[in-house]
Amino acid sequence: MVKYNEIGLLAFAEKYKDDDSCREFLFKKRFPKGFICPKCECGSYSLHSTRCLYQCSNCKYQCSVTAGTVMHGTHIPLCKWFMAMYLLAKDKRGCSALQLSKELTLTYKSAWFLLQRLRSAMGQRDSEYILSGIVEVDDSYFGGKKKGGKRGRGTKKSKVITAVSKTEAGKPLFIKMQVVQDLKSATVKKFALHNIEENSQVQTDSYNSYKKLSAEKFTHKYEVFNPDTNWLHWLHILIGNVKSFIRGTFHGLKEKHLQLYLDEYCYRFNRRYYNGSIFDRLSVAAMFSSPLSYAELKG
Repeated sequence: MVKYNEIGLLAFAEKYKDDDSCREFLFKKRFPKGFICPKCECGSYSLHSTRCLYQCSNCKYQCSVTAGTVMHGTHIPLCKWFMAMYLLAKDKRGCSALQLSKELTLTYKSAWFLLQRLRSAMGQRDSEYILSGIVEVDDSYFGGKKKGGKRGRGTKKSKVITAVSKTEAGKPLFIKMQVVQDLKSATVKKFALHNIEENSQVQTDSYNSYKKLSAEKFTHKYEVFNPDTNWLHWLHILIGNVKSFIRGTFHGLKEKHLQLYLDEYCYRFNRRYYNGSIFDRLSVAAMFSSPLSYAELKG
């Protein structure tokens, strides 16, 4: 198991005070056993210090420690990337682009784009894991009130399926949240098969789309929803928490970006027992996640 070390703000700022120290950290993360050329696998290299590129001594291939990562092609100093990761990881309330732009003297646009790329890395990292055991599943709705709109499952608000695994004693373990187009049985089935391990016990309310999960490779239990019982208790608490998280830190959140903010909440919740080491974990996620372009975000 990888060992992660806790570090305070002052010690962090001193340790990663310039781009050279950050680049050294990233180099060790990318090449833990020493430099290996991505093209010919040669272990010898030279450093072009002015361009910060590592050149293979054999085939002359050049690469940077940020190539192919969420920091790919960035013009923001690495030390500001590191501080952004630290601030984002440290506070469970998250960090808004406005706040980050002030803290790091960045334009609002740069701060927003940086944070969205980190949230993308969080989502990519959590997509590698699936829920197992006892799993509560339900849907919820995000967005402001819409004039003349329906309530409940007929609403035009963003629809989100949430799943929470828990212990035999009923304590929550891990959470997954996904924005979906509808709540049809095919959509629910696709979410369950992708995010929940076979033979898990899936607990839901009595909505028809969930009932069909019994035909899949799950043990399915459902009850008619009653607010006076503990059925789906933790799931409803966590849905309320994520709504408070989004309302409390972010303003003017667009629906097309909702998934990234849900990914941030889930990533932090799933590592809630490792608060002091989330920076280390997030830096690894940033290193080994694919880049996200500004055009993809705005499109």
